[in-house]
Amino acid sequence: MAKIGLQGRLFLSHVIVMVVGLSTLITVGKFYSPRLFVLHLAKLEGSGFKLGYVRYQLIKGFEYAWGRGALWSVVVGGSTAGGLSYLVARRIVKPLTQMEAITQKFASGNLSERMPANDIRELHRLAASFNRMAADLQGVEQRRRELVGDLTHELRTPLTVVEGYLEGLADGTIEPSVDIYQRLAKETRRLRRLVNDLQELSQAEAGYLPIHTQKLELLPLLTSLIQKFSDQLLEEGPELRLDCPAALPLALADPERVEQILINLLGNALQYTEQGSITVQAWSEAGKVWVAVVDTGVGIAPADLPHVFERFWRSDPSRDRSSGGTGIGLSISRRLVELQGGQIEVKSQVGQGSTFKFSLPLA
Repeated sequence: MAKIGLQGRLFLSHVIVMVVGLSTLITVGKFYSPRLFVLHLAKLEGSGFKLGYVRYQLIKGFEYAWGRGALWSVVVGGSTAGGLSYLVARRIVKPLTQMEAITQKFASGNLSERMPANDIRELHRLAASFNRMAADLQGVEQRRRELVGDLTHELRTPLTVVEGYLEGLADGTIEPSVDIYQRLAKETRRLRRLVNDLQELSQAEAGYLPIHTQKLELLPLLTSLIQKFSDQLLEEGPELRLDCPAALPLALADPERVEQILINLLGNALQYTEQGSITVQAWSEAGKVWVAVVDTGVGIAPADLPHVFERFWRSDPSRDRSSGGTGIGLSISRRLVELQGGQIEVKSQVGQGSTFKFSLPLA
């Protein structure tokens, strides 16, 4: 019994139920039907009919007819029920067999297969759940491949620079100098920053990044950040402004993560805004608190807007690398906003500036 498959078990269970039903029918009929027939004949005789010597033949004829009828009922009914049981068992097991075949394809790396719809409600729900799982696995695998490709591309540039300088120093084609060592240190810091950002992004995407939400008053936090960035600006740089009402409702958020998001957004705004202004705005709307960073910088082309929050994406790769960006900050910011129950959006026009805004739930 332990080696019988699910289809065999279903078929065998149907056969057992059929055999029990037919056996019960035959047993009850064999002992009960003739007695009912005899009682019926007795009633006929009591009402004036004279059966006489034919009474015995009638009883024997009834038993013979009933026996032949029961035999054909067993043959026809058993065959029909057995065939239907086999078809039903096969129909139930077929999706499971398909699922097994698909999982074997998954194991070989083919994640594009999906389960077809099924008329049986429970099996249809199982197929839908399986397909969602397959889609999630395919997405994870796609992101893994993209991450490996992006990481390889990002690491290649600083490693090539470091390797070139070290080889030049080793063979004497480059004279040791403070500037050379500073360049090597700069590329090393870039590698360390890239590794740290990748680790944080990986934790954020996996949901392992700790988020400690609490009631948060945004005005002091925004004021502190504006002051911190203003101290680093040159006189000919953009002007930092704060537009936040004093009576702004409390948000439910993690102060450190909100500060991290704002540092990323302000850093990007400063990077692409040479003149003009950068305004940090905050307001409440429909049960949420919104924070926006509005700049008058170079802006983002419409074709590039859908890719802004993708990791390693850059609107100007050469400029971004020279300034030390890793291309991960906005990806981390988006995930941090989502982990706190908010959403992040961007609007931009080339030559007029960009607006990055994100929401946080009210406390």
